[in-house]
Amino acid sequence: MSMNDLLTIALSKGRIFKETLPLLAQAGIEPVDDPETSRKLILDTNQADIKLVIIRATDVPTYVEYGAADVGVAGKDVLMEHGGNGLYEPVDLGIAKCRLMVAGPENPHNERRRLRIATKFVNSTRQYYADRREQVEIIKLYGSMELAPLVGLADLIVDVVDTGNTLKANGLVPLEHIADISSRLVVNKAAMKMKHERINRLIAQLRAACGSQ
Repeated sequence: MSMNDLLTIALSKGRIFKETLPLLAQAGIEPVDDPETSRKLILDTNQADIKLVIIRATDVPTYVEYGAADVGVAGKDVLMEHGGNGLYEPVDLGIAKCRLMVAGPENPHNERRRLRIATKFVNSTRQYYADRREQVEIIKLYGSMELAPLVGLADLIVDVVDTGNTLKANGLVPLEHIADISSRLVVNKAAMKMKHERINRLIAQLRAACGSQ
C-alpha cells in the first residue's frame, strides 16, 4: 500500500481521545489495539488504509500542518495557540467542551502597575490583552497554573476551565471569558488535494456522527 492510499489520523490520549472514539466508530473506524494498554504510538484500525497516530495534544496541529498526519483532532485552545494558516478546520466535533478563562483571587490586589499573567497559552493571552489595549507581563508555565497567584508569582492566570472545581479548591474564581473551546477536525491542505475523496468522505461521516449525538 502506498502512502497515497493511507490515511493517518493524529489523536492525543485523554479526554479528546475518549470522546473522539465513538465518532470514529460511527464512521466505521475502530482501533485494533486497545489505546489504553498498548504502548504503540501508531495504531492499526479495522480499516487497512487508516492508521491512528498517538501524540501530545499540543503537537497535533504541527503533525497535521507538516503532513506527518493527514487529519487530526485538536482542541480550539491548542489551535488558537498554534496559529498559522497551514490547516483546514472543517468540522467542530462539539466534544471536550470547556472555556478559556482569566482566573484569579475573587478580590485581586495588584500592587504592580503591570499585571502579571501566568499561562501556557502565551499567544492567546497576548492577543486577548492586546485587543483590550492592556500591557501585561506574561509568564509561561506548563502546569499547576493555580499555584501561581497563591505564591505571588502572578496576579492572574489564563487557563482552560471545565467544572471550575480546581479553581475553587485553590481559592480562585473565573473572572473573564476569552473563548468557548471544543475539539475540531483539522486537515492538512496538501492531503485535502491529494486524498480529496477519502478525506471528504471522512468529513461527511464525522459531521453525520456529530449530528446524531
